[in-house]
Amino acid sequence: MGRDKSRLIHLLFLLLVTAVFIWSVIKPEGYLIWTMEVLPAVVFLIYVMATYNKFRLTTLSYFVIAVLSITMFIGAHYTYTKVPLFNWIKDHYDLNRNHYDRFGHFIKGLLAIVIREIVIRKTPLTKGPWLFAVTVSFALAIGALYEIIEWIAAIISKGRKASKDFLGTQGDIWDAQWDMALTLIGSILVLLTLSKLHDKLLRKVKN
Repeated sequence: MGRDKSRLIHLLFLLLVTAVFIWSVIKPEGYLIWTMEVLPAVVFLIYVMATYNKFRLTTLSYFVIAVLSITMFIGAHYTYTKVPLFNWIKDHYDLNRNHYDRFGHFIKGLLAIVIREIVIRKTPLTKGPWLFAVTVSFALAIGALYEIIEWIAAIISKGRKASKDFLGTQGDIWDAQWDMALTLIGSILVLLTLSKLHDKLLRKVKN
């Protein structure tokens, strides 16, 4: 019964993500930038669905994947520099930029839960400081890889509008460093606050 309930919850996550994906593709800011932004999430979602029966993750991990995917689809629809809510926050608090990009990189720290689960279930590491260090290192490495991809895209596109929207630096020369730092901080906070809940859920999952 519990397994059936989990499958239903996972299906609801998938339906919600699919609905947001369909919304995001309807008249986005630009289809090239939309494709560039959604591609990593779509590839990862396809992989997760393909391996669902062979390697089923905890509901917490699927929740994380759903949240991160939705965040990326929203950013792809508007571009990360033009998300309306964060434009309102920018204007209301007289900020110098739209901070949706910063927010997106910060909550990418949630990915640490998925990484932690894979490490626990597929390596000898189960508890302790090494598990924490390895998980944070992987999360930071993924964040850094994303910045490298943005850099390569900028070189290839040679200053086109889609490239500028994809980078989303908004004039900040330290944008890449800010993004990686926020992912690092997010990962640490997530591990400190959600690890006990994650351990409880992991005890119910078979390798």
